[in-house]
Amino acid sequence: MFKKSMVLGLLALCCTVSFAADADFTLVNRTGYALNEVYISPTKMDNWGSDRLGRNQLANGAARKFRFGDTKHCEQDIKVVFADDSSEIEWEGLNLCELDKITLKYNRKTREVSAETE
Repeated sequence: MFKKSMVLGLLALCCTVSFAADADFTLVNRTGYALNEVYISPTKMDNWGSDRLGRNQLANGAARKFRFGDTKHCEQDIKVVFADDSSEIEWEGLNLCELDKITLKYNRKTREVSAETE
């Protein structure tokens, strides 16, 4: 009986931990420019919070895994600040609970943003 309850407890812990990480995702920068800052905020909120890159830049072509645990608000917007000219651009309405990888694309001449998602 002890072993069975221990196994069930470990199984429950395993499932809880994996659920909490379900919204983690990899961000790939294919904008053509290095990113100096990345912000993630629930869609339709005015508060971007703190820069998720910290002191690092994300070079064009590079990828970084982001931990994201706000599964109550799966729909998120991403804002980036470019390293070369400090301009900002946003991608809206990304369901981070359903995505594992987001590849950001940007055409600076037309200001068109797009994202490939997996």
